[in-house]
Amino acid sequence: MIRIAPLALDQLPEPTRQSLRYAEQLMGFIPNDALIMARWPELLAAIQRVVEVVYKPAALDPGLKRLIATVVSGASGCRYCQAHTAHGANRMVGVDHEKLEALSEFATSPLFSAAERAALNLALAAGQSPNAATDTHFAQLRQHFTEPAILEIVGMIALFGFLNRWNDTLATPLEAAPLAFGRDHLQTQGWQPGKHAPAAP
Repeated sequence: MIRIAPLALDQLPEPTRQSLRYAEQLMGFIPNDALIMARWPELLAAIQRVVEVVYKPAALDPGLKRLIATVVSGASGCRYCQAHTAHGANRMVGVDHEKLEALSEFATSPLFSAAERAALNLALAAGQSPNAATDTHFAQLRQHFTEPAILEIVGMIALFGFLNRWNDTLATPLEAAPLAFGRDHLQTQGWQPGKHAPAAP
């Protein structure tokens, strides 16, 4: 059941439409969470700015950023964001299907480096409630990452702290592309769309 319906694109002011069309070019669709957030334009603008800063290429590998987002979303239980971030990792930065399908086994899979494991261990711990991050996680991170890179890791985790709560609380309906991606590549990890399955026409 839709708790708050996404707005249609033609209901939005032109500047908002332009920003969402840009998202569509990158992702292949306009995300429903943004179309719901567009009911509160100031919040949408603020979150778009945070997303831009956190995703901007810097010290951290773009593929790892998206893997962090997928793991923290899975740990928090947000199937909407889990499917979105896995789909984005593949479509936007070329993380291959095999690696995404092995994500629940990152601690032992040979597809992941020691540095990736350290970052994903923190994402898994920090996505839980209560937060399970420890000093040991940060000691492991310092073996592989600079302080700016560690802050990027935490920034990605914190961004999805907001997005996971937003989408899981509102039961945001999944769009066709991430829904199909989740069904094709995440079900081995126990993923199901649950409340995020779009309503039948």
